[in-house]
Amino acid sequence: MFDDSDIDKYSFEEIPLDRDCFLMSEIYMEEYEEALKKMLRGEECNPYEVGYVSPVAIRKISDNSLELSWYANTYTRFHEVSITLPRDKVKICVGCWQYDQKPYIFVDHEWLEQLHLKEYSVFALVDAIGVKMAIRNNLLSRDKLIELRERIDELAESHKDISFISFADSLILKSNWDVGYSRKGIECSYQPETFLYVVKELEAIYKQVLGLDIYAVLTQGSNEYYGESLLHISKSKNHVCLNSLGVPFAELLAIERAAKEAMKMGVHPPMQLYMDEQFYHSLRFKYEFDKNAKPSNTYPAIMKSQQSSYYHSTCDVLIENLREDGSEH
Repeated sequence: MFDDSDIDKYSFEEIPLDRDCFLMSEIYMEEYEEALKKMLRGEECNPYEVGYVSPVAIRKISDNSLELSWYANTYTRFHEVSITLPRDKVKICVGCWQYDQKPYIFVDHEWLEQLHLKEYSVFALVDAIGVKMAIRNNLLSRDKLIELRERIDELAESHKDISFISFADSLILKSNWDVGYSRKGIECSYQPETFLYVVKELEAIYKQVLGLDIYAVLTQGSNEYYGESLLHISKSKNHVCLNSLGVPFAELLAIERAAKEAMKMGVHPPMQLYMDEQFYHSLRFKYEFDKNAKPSNTYPAIMKSQQSSYYHSTCDVLIENLREDGSEH
């Protein structure tokens, strides 16, 4: 297929890096080839009208996979998700530079379906500030800790789509979301703005109960436990599984370590929020808010080969600059 000399065929190793590409199901290969041939013959035809595409950019080519930035949503927000495409799921990559046709990567149909059908997650690490000093001064009494637990229970009750795992002085939060797939009638349920309000509520709780401030680290990405509940609790009640790989939490810790080192070196002051760049850029900001110009710093990402950054800010600043239609909570 795609044997016309004017059609560019890329080997797996030659797939263009860091430029706009499309993923498309293998079931459209023949139809797309015919559309290209008609275009090359000068007939009235638009190959971009064939099938359904998923916009991506290839970040790295490994022996057995491609590291991609998948643009899951560019209509209502800018939402980039890092994914991996196995080599054995790639059928062919073609383009046509003479007619400014972006490279199309045809992939296994079932794999592409699952990309849209599986669930993804938002993750957060929330930690109290000054716990060691509070312990030394005997400020964390049993009664206060029980009150804190009860207040977090109440907060969790009003946010049933978020799991709360607490250690008194810190929490892990997780929420699942669907990317949306119109062909299957699935709507996008991604609402990262909710986490800004939750962190703000937690800030008030910790301040009122323990007299301590908090900070939070946030990220988002794939969840290999798709189709499962937020948490798994064993029948004996002594095993709790977050239904997630540890990688997202390692990412949170990598951002936290980088932020602490940056503060130690005087790169930036302590802040309330430290957000992976993909989470940050996916927030629905007002158009006049220049999000790219806000303070950021690099960190060694766990699952991405390219240099990554985290942005640091406060809940109040970000909430104030959200679009009204993007501030649900």
